[in-house]
Amino acid sequence: MKHEDRTVEAKQFAALDLGSNSFHMVVAQQSERGMLTVVDRLKESVRLAAGLGEDGSLDASAESRALQCLRVFGERVRELPEAQVRAVGTNTLRKTKDALRFLERAQSELGHPIDVISGREEARLIYRGVVRGVESPGCLLVMDIGGGSTELIIGEGAEPTQLDSLYMGCVSWTKRFFGDGCVTKKAMDVAILAARREMQSVVRLYRKAGWTHAVGSSGTIVAIERILQAKGYAQIDPEGLAWLRKKLVKAGDVDDVDLEGLTENRRPVIAGGVAVLSALMQGLRIDGLNASSNALREGVLLDLVGREQHADVRDSTVRHLQERFEIDGRQAFRVQQTALSLFDQVAQEWALKGHHRALLRWSAALHEAGIFMTYSGYHKHGAYLLTHTEMPGFSRQEQRCMAAMVLGHRGKPTRDKISDVAPMWDRSLLHLVCLLRLSSKIHRRRSPRPPPDVVARASGRGIELCFPGSWLEERPLSRADLEEDVRHLEGLGYRLSVR
Repeated sequence: MKHEDRTVEAKQFAALDLGSNSFHMVVAQQSERGMLTVVDRLKESVRLAAGLGEDGSLDASAESRALQCLRVFGERVRELPEAQVRAVGTNTLRKTKDALRFLERAQSELGHPIDVISGREEARLIYRGVVRGVESPGCLLVMDIGGGSTELIIGEGAEPTQLDSLYMGCVSWTKRFFGDGCVTKKAMDVAILAARREMQSVVRLYRKAGWTHAVGSSGTIVAIERILQAKGYAQIDPEGLAWLRKKLVKAGDVDDVDLEGLTENRRPVIAGGVAVLSALMQGLRIDGLNASSNALREGVLLDLVGREQHADVRDSTVRHLQERFEIDGRQAFRVQQTALSLFDQVAQEWALKGHHRALLRWSAALHEAGIFMTYSGYHKHGAYLLTHTEMPGFSRQEQRCMAAMVLGHRGKPTRDKISDVAPMWDRSLLHLVCLLRLSSKIHRRRSPRPPPDVVARASGRGIELCFPGSWLEERPLSRADLEEDVRHLEGLGYRLSVR
């Protein structure tokens, strides 16, 4: 007698850190009890920042290295559901002027979207990854030297309390001060001084924070710790760093550096990394530093799993912003519920998915973010706030898409206006703009009474709203608003029918 195999395939999650020096991927498997076990890791030295020109463009060789790496990573994760994969881009992708063009090609190779995150969001995720591996963290200082930026974080237990991102990294500093491969004492001193100046605005704040334990993460600090441990040092300290600087200067050329523990991939950028770390330890008066094997990718992974378990930090961010901007929560909820009802009715025809629904839900909750400033033009103020406010958990693309929805829910929207706010817009974003706009019109009276059971039908670029009974006849203001929107939505290429 054959027994049916009831084995359930374990769920896998993949987190990708597309850094300025290296691309990392970690894949973890979740057990039935919720435990995560790492089952795969991939790393490739891409040196994206080395190909970033002064005009903000990426050279062809850097692009080629990145796309080839993503092609390899894509083979591993392409078949995983989109909700179980997250790739984040950091400093170089934040600075690249043609990022949209590159991202389109990169996402095609990977088979999944790529989120570009802010420096502070990067810092938050780094802290989340690092603190998980620290026993009794107390007041913790975390520093992460990447290829193009350095993140500093202070936290109490699991929560970060201070987040900063500085424009200095091992690749950018090597390129700026040791570009010809020569390491002299003068160049090293100048590089350290420049890093001290870069961190000048935050030094006093961090010194006063009273942290009790310092931890470093990512490749630069891990590599330096490995080199110093091979020499006999228990941890990274000022004496060990001074010895390492002397060894680099004595070698004169990075190609001639012979240090146990230094890998070939790390060799080209070690001088810049040592300069940045020396400045950090001098400026913050750090006597000893230990490296952590956890970094941004682990933080992304934990955040991703949290979203699956209904512990999405983005929900907390939206609730915080509702309080901060004094948004009428009841009105926001009314608009939100109607918007989601319309969404569910047209989603199949317009090929809208779960992440579109989430963006609409958050945008409806924040669509009146600018009204505390002034009623006149509040949609413009709200769009500006959502573009520029620090929003933990959200990528830059998500913030801009939400800002575009808030801008378009009122006034006279056009494709050009949407494009100015969200350059990465597509037809799906315009669908969401229409749904939020129509929902806000239906609730213009701000009535606490239950909303009408509106039937929505979509066909191509047309949408029809059918209201029950005499609802429209009894509400001439709402009817006039919706009829006026017939003309306004034409600016976005839509046909609206109301009856």
